[in-house]
Amino acid sequence: MPKPAKTPAKGKAAAVAQAAPELDAPLAGAGPSQRNKRMRLRVAWMYFVEEMTQNEIAQRLGIGRVTVVRLLSDLRERNEIKFSIETGVPECIALERELEKLFGLGEAVVVPVSDAESDATVPIAAATGQYMSGLLSPGMRIGVGWGRTLHESLRFMSEAPVADLGVISLLGGITKVRRFNPSEFAWRFSSLFQAECYLMTAPAVVDSPQTRQTLIDHCGLGDVFDNAKSLDAVLVSVGDVSPEGTAYRYAVMPEELRRRVVKMGAVGDLLFHYYDRKGELINDPIQGRVMSVPVDTLKAVPQRILASGGVSKAEALLGALRLIKPTTLITDEHAARALIKLAR
Repeated sequence: MPKPAKTPAKGKAAAVAQAAPELDAPLAGAGPSQRNKRMRLRVAWMYFVEEMTQNEIAQRLGIGRVTVVRLLSDLRERNEIKFSIETGVPECIALERELEKLFGLGEAVVVPVSDAESDATVPIAAATGQYMSGLLSPGMRIGVGWGRTLHESLRFMSEAPVADLGVISLLGGITKVRRFNPSEFAWRFSSLFQAECYLMTAPAVVDSPQTRQTLIDHCGLGDVFDNAKSLDAVLVSVGDVSPEGTAYRYAVMPEELRRRVVKMGAVGDLLFHYYDRKGELINDPIQGRVMSVPVDTLKAVPQRILASGGVSKAEALLGALRLIKPTTLITDEHAARALIKLAR
């Protein structure tokens, strides 16, 4: 198959995909075909705008060079390539590439939001639901966290059985917030794909490290923690430590704790593991009382998907990126810009 003609991006000129606007706006229920369109756009961006070679693109995306050639050919046949000056370049794609380079991400997904003051939860949730629908495969074992963004993502996932799929809740239950309960999310997520569901049947926070260890050793939770060591992927979100954070707005965690960890430098939490902007865990007694999978276990999972956004969570996202080094980040354009600014 002949190689498409290479066109240098001189000055502000660039070749971009006509499909860019619709790829920037995630669609409910989008599946493999939408992910294929996104892959074509990423290849187009790398080839025409960044002027990467076909071999470089293949290595970066983990695909064969023949696949790159086919995708470039498909772009032409589908009329998804046009030449334009500056205004034709989708800014979200540029932000994705910048985030990937800055944080060593395998993939960044950046969604457009009308303005920085708008609630980015639903756009990020839509992208997350679309992404997860395309990611799951037979025999996979996936661990899931909790939060408003993940809860909202459920309605954007394609309901279809996935053979031998296993879903594990990474955090104990929360009685005060049933709508955003980790167990409720894990159960509903698994139901969409007719998967086996393994719940952490204990409170999210217990009264002492001794109680935590007893529950693990004698109440069957050891199996959940052991299963977490052989996961293929995890899907998590971050919590901020402002009074408006879900954990504090619904009194899941006491205000006294929030103030204490903030004084110690905390910028966010991941499954109630508090960390600072450097991505280092806060040395507080709460760390020994949380019934959630340890950070070291999360970091060892091959695919780590972090879905969260909003400018107010920029510092929390920065710390989380440094803490678990996710392979995929799903966020909004305003949070992306704030992250890039903080990281420089």
